[in-house]
Amino acid sequence: MNKNSWEQLQAQDSRYIWHPYASATDIPEVFPVVAASGVRLELADGRELLDGMSSWWCAIHGYNNPALNRAVQEQLGRMSHVMFGGLTHPPAVKLARLLTEITPAGLQRVFFSDSGSVAVEVALKMAIQYWYSVGRPDKQKLVALRNGYHGDTFGAMSVCDPVTGMHHLFGDVLPAQYFVPAPESGFNDDCPEQELAAMTELLNAHHQEIAAVIVEPVVQGAGGMRFYSPGYLVQLRALCDAFDVLLIFDEIATGFGRTGKMFALEHAGVEPDILCLGKALTGGYMTLAATLCSERICIGISEGEAGVFMHGPTFMGNPLACATAIASIELLLSQPWQRNIQRLQQALELGLAPARDLDQVADVRCLGGIGVIELREPVDLKQIQPLFVERGVWIRPFGKLVYTMPPFIMSDTDVATLTHAMVDVVASL
Repeated sequence: MNKNSWEQLQAQDSRYIWHPYASATDIPEVFPVVAASGVRLELADGRELLDGMSSWWCAIHGYNNPALNRAVQEQLGRMSHVMFGGLTHPPAVKLARLLTEITPAGLQRVFFSDSGSVAVEVALKMAIQYWYSVGRPDKQKLVALRNGYHGDTFGAMSVCDPVTGMHHLFGDVLPAQYFVPAPESGFNDDCPEQELAAMTELLNAHHQEIAAVIVEPVVQGAGGMRFYSPGYLVQLRALCDAFDVLLIFDEIATGFGRTGKMFALEHAGVEPDILCLGKALTGGYMTLAATLCSERICIGISEGEAGVFMHGPTFMGNPLACATAIASIELLLSQPWQRNIQRLQQALELGLAPARDLDQVADVRCLGGIGVIELREPVDLKQIQPLFVERGVWIRPFGKLVYTMPPFIMSDTDVATLTHAMVDVVASL
């Protein structure tokens, strides 16, 4: 694409498109992408960027993957979509069975949806409708952690941290939920009982009106890239059981190997009542999410007043997305993926270590395929984003965090290039 065409594309983008978390008047620079392959994005001006974000954490196999391409093409030749009300199809059935095989044994029912936020909405509705169906309609409240993030739709926003989160502007119109402090113990630390003191006190006082607790297991993502002790989840499961409250795990960001386990919950050996999956489910090819639940939840809702679960997305169980998800999961399972994630973590730790010596850096931490530089002050995205592009990498910081979640296929050499650019840009601030 020549320079005039490229500039015209940017101008039309500025005229017609409103980008996520962006102003339509103080318009940030955007970088037109015309192709992607492996771990690289090709810009319209011919430059290549090493992708450190996996397109918001989902393109775990990189771009233009032959196995995923083939799955899309083969399914497209059969049918691209069919409604899921009263109909079914082989990709949805196979994917549902596969998901129940790789998740905890008690999660035996799969509800498909379109995105991670909707998967969370479904989980919250499942919890509330379950209690209503079994004759306890007062159990409608939800409990979440400070620093948590669960999506941008209204139900999901209601369980995001209303103070440190991104949705405080909507605080007066969102359902009022309960929040407790996030665990302070690090990933490799034991979790002392006092870290659950606030949770224990809350459940003891209000369990009769609480439907569920929702948490991101082990890693709090968009709320700060915080890694906490798996022991917290063990104690939380026991508390939920003791007070007859459901437990929801939001693994939209962490599922499918990102933390070094297939699912982050495996670090604790804990099984939730409801599990939300998304992002990497299709390897980043198209939007699809899933909410899994136990037979207890499924049967309780089905035998209740409504007799059905009151939700039904138009594109639920899309055949193209389901076929691609099957191919993505099978590709991951066919490889020594745990050893590969260990390799990725070691490369990230090695490459980001020099940032520890910088005065503007508060912390450097890595877990699986996640590498984080936490600064003492928030970054200016409009200033910092072009600095990364100039160095040939794509990193999308937010708040005080300069972080990476690269595709699992990224080589050690490319990780070194990526992390060197991260440290270099942070040092220049």
